Amino acid sequence: MLLYLTELLAKNVRTFNVFSYITLRAVLATMTALLISFVVGPKMIAWLAQMKIGQSVRDDGPQTHLAKAGTPTMGGALILVSIVVTTLLWGDLDNRFIWIVVLVTLGYGAVGWVDDWRKVVHRNPKGLSARAKLGWQSLIAIVAAGYIAFSVSAPDNARFVQMVTAWMQGGTNIVLPPRADLIVPFFKQVSYPLGVWGFIALSFFVIVGTSNAVNLTDGLDGLAIMPTVMIGGALGIFAYVMGNAVFSRYLGFPFVPGAGELAVICGAIAGAGLGFLWFNAYPADVFMGDVGALALGAALGTIAIIVRQEIVLFIMGGVFVVETLSVMIQVASFKLTGKRVFRMAPLHHHYELKGWKENQVVVRFWIITMLLVLFGLSTLKLR
Repeated sequence: MLLYLTELLAKNVRTFNVFSYITLRAVLATMTALLISFVVGPKMIAWLAQMKIGQSVRDDGPQTHLAKAGTPTMGGALILVSIVVTTLLWGDLDNRFIWIVVLVTLGYGAVGWVDDWRKVVHRNPKGLSARAKLGWQSLIAIVAAGYIAFSVSAPDNARFVQMVTAWMQGGTNIVLPPRADLIVPFFKQVSYPLGVWGFIALSFFVIVGTSNAVNLTDGLDGLAIMPTVMIGGALGIFAYVMGNAVFSRYLGFPFVPGAGELAVICGAIAGAGLGFLWFNAYPADVFMGDVGALALGAALGTIAIIVRQEIVLFIMGGVFVVETLSVMIQVASFKLTGKRVFRMAPLHHHYELKGWKENQVVVRFWIITMLLVLFGLSTLKLR
């Protein structure tokens, strides 16, 4: 929106040409999302408290959490508002990638909103059934994956329409270009062709998996949001590189036209996340809820797919991965042997029950994520 305005103004005042630079708009998006969070946050938290949308706490978990009962939840709506408004202001609205990330984020946010609303407003402890939640997540992911498969492959809208039309007419010989391959980090010439169905399958698992992994991690004040900020910022760097013909060629990455614009939405995610952390830091004034966790995870997964960094996302999101694995291991072990591997899952509760204070768990997981993100960024050059 503001990009169009500055383009018009640039015809008479050349200074406004500076807003055409993605790097500047990414920085402005970060600052704008942060400002929106600061302005809207107190009012939204007050409204959530007025509506008595409070968090329920399990009585079989750490006893220190019992004091959190009644704290406003569904604060992830604040993150979504900040991200979407900021992206509409500073993003190139003609860019297909911007819209697919925004729509996936809102779609998963809607699923999380319904789940949270049923739990805290209708007092239905089950919320959405697991089958319904996964069903809606899967539907959104499959549609998004199919669209991204051809968006990444097609350099322009005309070619995009041609590829989709050919595929819908039963074309079985459609070959996606190298920019749609699975890239293996640390190796310049190692990548694996996926094909249309392989690309869709991988994208589906990345979007759904990342969404639920962030949701499982969101159990302590600030635990999930800061890793999201760091990973979102790192993906913004990858997006800028992949969308720049010179940088991508120099660093040995395939050039994905239009991907650079995702740096703006990554900036918005970082700014909105930091703004939310202001209110979510221990002791939290508001919790994210499924509406935020599911949406943010889906956004990170979608961006990683577009910039072809699925494996790097797995590395940088190591905390999310381990938290998810801890739940899977705990459930499998209990069903098979009747014994628990951890004192409680997800993993952060295990360490709490071992005696770590909540702040210790959160900050240490942040430090681990920072190291993993730096390791992921090293794949830009170590190839």
